[in-house]
Amino acid sequence: MNLRRNIFFIILLILFALIIDAPKNFQIASYNFSSPTIRIGNFVRDLNIKQGLDLQGGTEVTLSADMSQVKVEDRNDALQSAREIISRRVDMYGVSEPSIKTMVSNDSYRILVALPGVSNPQEALDLIGQTASLDFFEMPVATDSPTYADLKPTGLTGKDLLKSNVNFNSQTGKPEIALKFTTEGGKKFGEITSRNIGKQVWILLDGEVLTAPVVQTAIMDGNAVINGDFTVEDAKSKVITLNAGALPVPIAILKQQNIAPTLGAESIRKSIVAGSVGLGLVALFMMLNYGYLGFIAVVGLIIYGLLTLAVYKLVPITLTLPGLAGFILSIGMAVDSNILVFERMKEESRKGNDFLGSMELGFGKAWDSIKDANIATLITTFILFNPFDWNFLNSSGMVRGFALTLFLGIAISLFTGIFVTRNLLRALTIKREVHGK
Repeated sequence: MNLRRNIFFIILLILFALIIDAPKNFQIASYNFSSPTIRIGNFVRDLNIKQGLDLQGGTEVTLSADMSQVKVEDRNDALQSAREIISRRVDMYGVSEPSIKTMVSNDSYRILVALPGVSNPQEALDLIGQTASLDFFEMPVATDSPTYADLKPTGLTGKDLLKSNVNFNSQTGKPEIALKFTTEGGKKFGEITSRNIGKQVWILLDGEVLTAPVVQTAIMDGNAVINGDFTVEDAKSKVITLNAGALPVPIAILKQQNIAPTLGAESIRKSIVAGSVGLGLVALFMMLNYGYLGFIAVVGLIIYGLLTLAVYKLVPITLTLPGLAGFILSIGMAVDSNILVFERMKEESRKGNDFLGSMELGFGKAWDSIKDANIATLITTFILFNPFDWNFLNSSGMVRGFALTLFLGIAISLFTGIFVTRNLLRALTIKREVHGK
């Protein structure tokens, strides 16, 4: 019963991976298997394969920071603060493994931003350059045609904002921006709404009026909703800008240009060919040396490849050449695990055990060696990935990409090598026994 359940689970995983991995416009008969996006409630994931600058190029933006109002001794700190905020905005926008560098020359303070595979460069540029100044105004004297000069600052600003997110109105279904204030900000907002019942409160982002609702009742819980004629992308962009924080200095875009893949198409093609030849030789070796056991191992590797690609799309992982190297290395380690198991099986078979007994003992005795080797590699991936951004460790995006793909590859290869291959061999054993009877 457990074997049937495990085989059924493996089949479901394979079908799920095939659906996720299906390329665009892939059809069988009239059914389209392409899944460019997954949408579950507020969770949305683009399933296109993301590639780094070295594989597909992207957009490079040069920004100039205006330091005229900043003391000379504070300018480097202001530049680094601006870089961190821009980095958070880019990360929230969904660009993986960007390159963000600062450059100082005399009185020139610049930030160089390289965005791999950005499909809408102008939208990204607008997001990066916004100052994110959120302000609330009230109108002390009623006016039929109010102007900006008639408005009075309330003292409630983006500094009082705890977080914001995109919601959908339960009645209209339209996107809206939900605001959650800090404790102090909630008190300010409660006082503002209390004294403006029946009046408008004006909400401005970077000097642009987002909305000017009429206050119906005092709001004391520190929550607010901005309704407007937003598209989902508009609302998402504004939420990203608000959550990332305001830039400490004005930023201007000096230039923007498209950049080609750093490796070039020919280098990428040769790398793919080399990897394919290597994998083919590994598969051939396994089948020639271990016969049907090697064939089962190759089937397990194919399942490993399908699952890995699905995980890359779901996380998502930005593929660079070092990342591909990590993927191929993890395949080699998966084969190494199978070799350890198969050699242990041979030892047990020579002792007179039947196939099923040799298999179970082989997996059991090989597990300690497999576990120790993979734990050592996982520790190495942790150091290379540097998840806590320790200054004395690596912070390179490409090295982190290598570490992440290697980590995922090892985790998935352990699953396929121990769980998938083992259950396939158990199913094969039962089939042989039934056929023998």
